[in-house]
Amino acid sequence: MPTQPYDRSEEESDRNHEHNHHHHDVEDPGVAVLTVSSSRSVDDDPSGDAIETALNDADYRVVERESVGDDYDAIRSRVESYTTDERVDAVVTTGGTGVTPDDVTVEAVSSLFTKDLPGFGELFRRRSADEIGTRVIGTRATAGVVAEMPVFCLPGSENAAQLGVSEIIISELPHLIGLAQR
Repeated sequence: MPTQPYDRSEEESDRNHEHNHHHHDVEDPGVAVLTVSSSRSVDDDPSGDAIETALNDADYRVVERESVGDDYDAIRSRVESYTTDERVDAVVTTGGTGVTPDDVTVEAVSSLFTKDLPGFGELFRRRSADEIGTRVIGTRATAGVVAEMPVFCLPGSENAAQLGVSEIIISELPHLIGLAQR
């Protein structure tokens, strides 16, 4: 049986795809910032302020900024409502990721996940360990996809919020949104 001549076009196409793996990136993403706290409001919210500033500095649009109490149903409902807001491409929450009985953000939001993004929490804890040492085991920062939208849950401390957004989320957000919306 005669052999077919080797066709490099398919291999070259694969190689070009590998080099251009960001071709699905979303430009100018809109982000909703949700603070979960029974004691903070948007007017008194250093963590939310840090998140908004970091996103704005990266030329991302903060299209919604709200706060909600430490209530499972309220958190879940608010995040779910963002999925029908055409301005919102991603959500960043701050607060409610610890281990006290009031910390229910992870449970409320992860109940909506269609995909988990475990690498986010792993990387966040690795980076946080440099600052807070072994206390990092008390954080449950997490991320996942809800209705084709990345959702990130950060601790309520200003430093943790700053670290999560500035060192991890900003660099990957357009790519994750693009992948989630494919």
